[in-house]
Amino acid sequence: MKNLDLTIKKEIFPIGLVLILILSRLIPHPPNFTPIIAVAIMSGYLFKNIYISFITLLISMLIADFFIGFYENIFFVYLSLLILVYIFYKISKKINLKNLVVFSFAGSILFFIITNFGVWLLGSPGVDNLPYDKSIEGLIKCYILALPFIKNTFLSTIIFAYGAFLADSFLNKGATQRIK
Repeated sequence: MKNLDLTIKKEIFPIGLVLILILSRLIPHPPNFTPIIAVAIMSGYLFKNIYISFITLLISMLIADFFIGFYENIFFVYLSLLILVYIFYKISKKINLKNLVVFSFAGSILFFIITNFGVWLLGSPGVDNLPYDKSIEGLIKCYILALPFIKNTFLSTIIFAYGAFLADSFLNKGATQRIK
């Protein structure tokens, strides 16, 4: 029974949690209100092996994107998430209830910067007359026009990151008590 509890706690639960969060992108939601940044933050925390973090995130994203549809700026979305996984894996010992809000904000800002750079660089699918050009002024305008979306990004990251953190804490406490 001890080995089963440890296996569930250390392997099955984190992978299942990440899959559930990513697949929740398939449920109708407000614009940019998704768990993907929280997944990137928490997978660095949940997994002790960075390669499992990367692989679980990539497989989950690919499955969801298969159903949602692949998009022109996918490279920048995936790149930003992989960078976030790496950063939060490196500082995973500092993730706790107190500073998770700061990490959620930082992760949301980094995602915003990278993905909107991709929008500026590649454009938006189906939009012929973009409201900005390929200049520094155009890049700034792109970021300004994207500002309304960051609120949902940040709120969803906080909600999903705290949810994952609390679920993991609850499971760890319960598994630890059963193992003793």
